[in-house]
Amino acid sequence: MREDQVVARIWKHDHTVWKDDPTEITNRLGWLDSPEVMKSAIADIDAFVDDARDAGFTHVLLLGMGGSSLAPELFRLTFGVAGGYLDLSVLDSTDPGYVLEKDRSLDPAKTLYIVATKSGGTAETLSFMKYFYRRTVATVGKENAGQHFVAITDPGSKLESMAAEWNFRKTFLNDPNIGGRYSALSFFGLVPAALVGIDLSRLLEQANCMALNAGRDGTDAAGTDTSAFLGAAMGELALAGRDKVTLITSPPLAYFGGWAEQLIAESTGKEGKGILPVDGETVCPPDAYGDDRFFVYLKLKGDDTYDEAYQTLIDAGHPGITLQLNTLHDIGGEFLRWEMATIIASIALRINPFDQPNVESAKIVAREMIAAFQQSGKLPELDADFTESGITVYSDFEKRNLADTLDAFFEDVTLDGAASRSYVAIQAYVHPTSDVAASLQSLRDTIQKKFKVAVTAGFGPRFLHSTGQLHKGDGGHGLFLQLTADMPEDVPIPDNPATDDSSISFGILKEAQALGDRQALLDVNRLFLKLHLGTDQTGALSKIESLLS
Repeated sequence: MREDQVVARIWKHDHTVWKDDPTEITNRLGWLDSPEVMKSAIADIDAFVDDARDAGFTHVLLLGMGGSSLAPELFRLTFGVAGGYLDLSVLDSTDPGYVLEKDRSLDPAKTLYIVATKSGGTAETLSFMKYFYRRTVATVGKENAGQHFVAITDPGSKLESMAAEWNFRKTFLNDPNIGGRYSALSFFGLVPAALVGIDLSRLLEQANCMALNAGRDGTDAAGTDTSAFLGAAMGELALAGRDKVTLITSPPLAYFGGWAEQLIAESTGKEGKGILPVDGETVCPPDAYGDDRFFVYLKLKGDDTYDEAYQTLIDAGHPGITLQLNTLHDIGGEFLRWEMATIIASIALRINPFDQPNVESAKIVAREMIAAFQQSGKLPELDADFTESGITVYSDFEKRNLADTLDAFFEDVTLDGAASRSYVAIQAYVHPTSDVAASLQSLRDTIQKKFKVAVTAGFGPRFLHSTGQLHKGDGGHGLFLQLTADMPEDVPIPDNPATDDSSISFGILKEAQALGDRQALLDVNRLFLKLHLGTDQTGALSKIESLLS
């Protein structure tokens, strides 16, 4: 890297570091300048926050997916809410029960809604916006509803024109040369951060320090450039078979992994290659892992929760890196470090870290199914194999009970987890409750310990905007367990913000997305099993886990 002046060329926006073709590279490097550029936007952001507080808003609901929602969620869950600022929550699920949960917990009269989408046309985000706009009209009247909404989008997008038409309180136009997963230090991340009371100057100061350590000023930063070192390690270890970057985080930093997961997966999972980020996995003894792991210990100064467990893994021969943060505000620098590391790892893999060629495949199928529904009034129906203990099985294994089906599904997973470089992805298109999350975690633990493979879990459809690219674009080592469940309540999506007329519901949208994701995975020959959990989600998950124990 030093011989080829890779880092210096990156700061000069030289696309040939990755590909000869500049497409989706030269127009995706604006984030490199965010730590410096965004300092001049702080005054405007702070004035907006003061205005929102003076107007009596007490809560903010961010409506977005993927790169538009993960950094705001990280800020709220990591820093909490400062006194006198707005309490923020995120809606990034089309599950109708979850939409209603957010709706019923908030008073529209005191809630500010942030509609965040780079393209301005993200289907889920605009559906959320239309629903909550109608709910706000019903509470405060049509003439006042727009003042409860804020847009964050690219210049010239559909959302920009809608925000003007519907009299939004504020529109923040982001640098269009910043991709969604690299937008944490732009308006997409900083506006929500300011609303919960985070000091933006401190965040950007730490990001600027990291940028200098990463060679932004053109000096040879070989001794201090942890970004380049991390990226080189990620890339070369992936080529050597250790392609599962497993994050171990101090508890106060636990939510950083969800943001890093999207960054790494969507940037590196393509062209038959990929680095699988493993976030939230229970830390186990060394013999619970195969030899496909690379551990990164993200440690907050003064916290020793995982010191001993991490050192045991290193002593056993697993490669690892410790990254220490002195304060929570160091997360500002951590964004920059991981963004740089990811694009540098992509050089080793010889891929473009800024495109997402497989993301659209599931969306295309879902759109086709929605169009068919709007014509015929129903979605395609899959043929079930059988139902056992309230769990309906959809597979190609031709088994007649759940135990045999699970055995067939996991048959290709080797006991040491190394020969096949397999991983298991649990895709839960269910209502994301804390009880279900705990049951999914327990199931993850059981699968990981039994087969010694990396296990990830994500709620649908949010993972379609993060790990979904890697699932379809990597080397094909994943086993995909899709979980769906009954939806006791459904919610119509208004066709536009002006009326309550509706041609589709959130339940239909979510079901179409699950069907579309299934078909997209099968189209690239991924091993796939669908289980419908019925009404008792936690009970069904417990049953599945018991059969695997």
